[in-house]
Amino acid sequence: MEVIIGLGLLGALVIIELLLRAVIGFGNPVLYIKDAEIGYLLKPRQRVRRWGNRVIVNEYSMRNAPVAELKTGLRILLLGDSVLNGGWWTDQDQTISAFLHRELPGAEILNASANSWGPRNLAAYIARFGTFGADVVVVILNTDDLFATAPTSVPVGCDRYYPERRPALALIEALGRLIPYSPPRAMAVVNAEGGDRVAANLQALQYIYTQAPRLIIALTPLWREVINQGYAYEKIARERLQTWSGQIVYVDFLPLFQKHQAPRQLYRDHIHLTPQGNRYVSGAIAEAIRQQLN
Repeated sequence: MEVIIGLGLLGALVIIELLLRAVIGFGNPVLYIKDAEIGYLLKPRQRVRRWGNRVIVNEYSMRNAPVAELKTGLRILLLGDSVLNGGWWTDQDQTISAFLHRELPGAEILNASANSWGPRNLAAYIARFGTFGADVVVVILNTDDLFATAPTSVPVGCDRYYPERRPALALIEALGRLIPYSPPRAMAVVNAEGGDRVAANLQALQYIYTQAPRLIIALTPLWREVINQGYAYEKIARERLQTWSGQIVYVDFLPLFQKHQAPRQLYRDHIHLTPQGNRYVSGAIAEAIRQQLN
């Protein structure tokens, strides 16, 4: 009898393991790698499915197909954080870069991004890989990025949202999600970075500007800014970015979102966008690219 019960429990665990893998994608998370200059990158050459959403990462840690060896037409390089990347909660075909490809048929759209990247991560990425011969470089930021800290690899392998290897079992990952989230203690030191972070991040954007043939800066607001509850320091930082941008093409989505007939539908949470939001952003960026090229 004990053997039968044991086999029954084992069988139930096997079924749960298979369901967690097939339905949710537990056991196969999006992986990261540490990098001394960039901080971290998406592990190259990944294909992951989480909650039915496909995540494809190419050889340059971009969220898109491999970069064509020969450039045959318009090439756009997008740089950004989780808003551009879309995370596991956004299917590959519903990212900003995927919608932009539909807006600009025939163009090759490159999506170099990762969760929580700031301007200094982006500048380090450009310093490492260059602009891939892009005709236009588009940096997509959100207001929080203006206060981003220097690149760090602290979260990788320590924070459950930045795993560097797959868990042995999907069950292990599922059980880990039941534990209240707590960031690595070492992140307290990173987040305590002093000095003028906005100035440091504007300097990083300046470096990108020197490397890009044409540069567009796009800034998406936090939800509280859309409903006129942003903080004064955020408004000041946005003004500093606008002043710095000068003659650079600058797309400020705050007034655009505020004029939208249903702005809440653009947001998944207070920062990240829904597929509808991604489509809206891609349309405005496509128009800015057309104007830039003309």
